Amino acid sequence: MLTETITQPWLEQYPPEIPAKLDYERKPLEQYLADAAFETPDKELLDFLGKSMTFREVYEAAARFAAALQGMGLKKGDRAAIMLANTPQSVISYYGILLAGGVVVQTNPLYVERELEHQLVDSGAEIIVCLDLVYPKVEAVKDKTSLRHVIVTRIKDYLPFPKNMIYPFIQKKNTGMNVKPAYNETCHDFVKLIKQAPAKPDPVEVDPEKDLALLQYTGGTTGAAKGVMLTHANLVANTTQCIRWMYNINHGEEVILCALPFFHVYGMTVGMNFAVMDRSKMVILPKFDTKQTLEAIQHQKVTIFPGAPTMYVGLINDPNVTNYDLSSVEVCISGSAPLPLEVQQKFEQMTGGKLSEGFGLTEASPVTHFNLMWGKRPQGSIGLPWPDTDVMILSAETGEPAEPEEVGELLIRGPQVMQGYWNRPEETAQTLQNGWLYTGDMGYMDKEGFFYIVDRKKDMIIAGGFNIYPREIEEVLYEHEAVKEAVAVGIPDPYRGETVKAYIVLKDGREADEAELNAYCRSQLASYKVPRLYEFREELPKTMVGKVLRRALQEEEKAKHAGQTSSDKV
Repeated sequence: MLTETITQPWLEQYPPEIPAKLDYERKPLEQYLADAAFETPDKELLDFLGKSMTFREVYEAAARFAAALQGMGLKKGDRAAIMLANTPQSVISYYGILLAGGVVVQTNPLYVERELEHQLVDSGAEIIVCLDLVYPKVEAVKDKTSLRHVIVTRIKDYLPFPKNMIYPFIQKKNTGMNVKPAYNETCHDFVKLIKQAPAKPDPVEVDPEKDLALLQYTGGTTGAAKGVMLTHANLVANTTQCIRWMYNINHGEEVILCALPFFHVYGMTVGMNFAVMDRSKMVILPKFDTKQTLEAIQHQKVTIFPGAPTMYVGLINDPNVTNYDLSSVEVCISGSAPLPLEVQQKFEQMTGGKLSEGFGLTEASPVTHFNLMWGKRPQGSIGLPWPDTDVMILSAETGEPAEPEEVGELLIRGPQVMQGYWNRPEETAQTLQNGWLYTGDMGYMDKEGFFYIVDRKKDMIIAGGFNIYPREIEEVLYEHEAVKEAVAVGIPDPYRGETVKAYIVLKDGREADEAELNAYCRSQLASYKVPRLYEFREELPKTMVGKVLRRALQEEEKAKHAGQTSSDKV
């Protein structure tokens, strides 16, 4: 058994404003919205492309939505899925499900039918809230799942006039879709449902330490999506840690840009839940677009900008960036992928604010480490563990805590760590041992207590902030009739950090080209998982026992990339 006592040199790096231990309120996550609606009812909570809503307005809509869900039979602990882009409806649905006593299941709107079906079947969700654009996918899989009710909403539903009148025409032009659901006793209109629902839901008693608030799905190294069980206490703890780490901000007066998707646990915690708990304002964007983001920062005077490195890269390289005033930005929280030093320096120069990198994983709600905003930030470091967060580098040689600078597996223990994987006791037992979360990430701690990641979970690709697991792509490729062997790897990409490349060996006598495989993958995978490059080979490098040497292919690509970079500089 691992030692219970570990050294914590990182605490010596803490400024006086950040305590080593925090007090966490023992109340359900949705209570923060209810309290704010009562105490600061007219304070603005969100802006959505010009549509403003106060804490009271959002809470009242969430309460009505909760009552509607209970009218559909939702009971405490039942799962309800949200398949929405960032909109007021996603905030209302999230807190409404919690107010009804339900468990939120966040679902990526980019999922194709196969991915959606797996998640709905695995979670047992009986209700889903979705955008009209993805409604056809929901209907296609509904009969294969436990779904009893589908609630449909549109982007235009919470747009101000005249944008709400114009948007349907823009949507049809851009997508070619004009979805008209057949509303009936099992298919409901979101807006009408809320208007017709009682003003208050039936009260539900929640134990924050035991009761789940969220099933957040994450891929596994085997490609199988797993539901991470996060309690109210987990999410309250991580949001509290985030707020206290940003000790130098004007609490309650910040303007947070929410371009990171709420269906991703990172955007959910550091964007939506942060704003509600801190009683600050969130500026919601349905997707990241450089022009729209620059306009939002300038017009809304955004002060906090959580993002992924690709977002900052996109803004830095926008040809019109100098036409915008970005001086309101004070704090940028970067996660989901390593932050290049050049990007950090350029963005800080552009805005005058601080851009720091952190680290986390879905299993930890998600943040565990962060660099100091107003203090030492060693190059390449993921920063310091957050308050109440124990971190150990486990030596592969001794099975005990490693010495400083020694590389080993990163283990985490803290109030934000999950309860386990939904209906997967064996995988839970492998990942959670003696109170420690075994991350599978390899890293080290320096003598001052700053941490560094040297290698990510085996085989995982991080492209544009999305976690992509090669086996899932490979399984799809293997289903193509012409493919004999396939392997997917992450290769360097100047914008996405990494991108997916597939190496293919075709069956004897069969033919297929890049266009055919690309079309096939797009029919089976979310767009961000689809390989951007394909290379056809006679054979793949393998070990003596026939295992494909994935790392050999990665090294080839790194060598090519390094050669191209060198020649570009000549």
